[in-house]
Amino acid sequence: MSASFERPQPPYYAVIITSQLTGEDREGYDEMARRMGELGVKQPGYLGREGMSDDQGRDLTVIYYADDESIKAWKAEVEHVEAQRLGKTRWYECYTVEVARVERAYAFSRESVD
Repeated sequence: MSASFERPQPPYYAVIITSQLTGEDREGYDEMARRMGELGVKQPGYLGREGMSDDQGRDLTVIYYADDESIKAWKAEVEHVEAQRLGKTRWYECYTVEVARVERAYAFSRESVD
């Protein structure tokens, strides 16, 4: 797994979302997820995202932000509020959202080892 962006020096924030889809209206979910992706990258403070899914509808998504104010602004964005409503009533069996401040970070990549 590789990052989809160049991470800044800490501190920064990570919003960690784990979810289980219901399987209902998958086309509607995919379209809304695409739209939220387009809209999300335009938000002030957005740094990038990473995610994984399995064949049973479980997702792990981590979205990175420069500060907590940016996260709060995204949560209140009008189209995102509607996506949250539809997620609760239609697409998600369950989900968990965790917000974390990254104080330290380090990495290893076999590609960078000589």
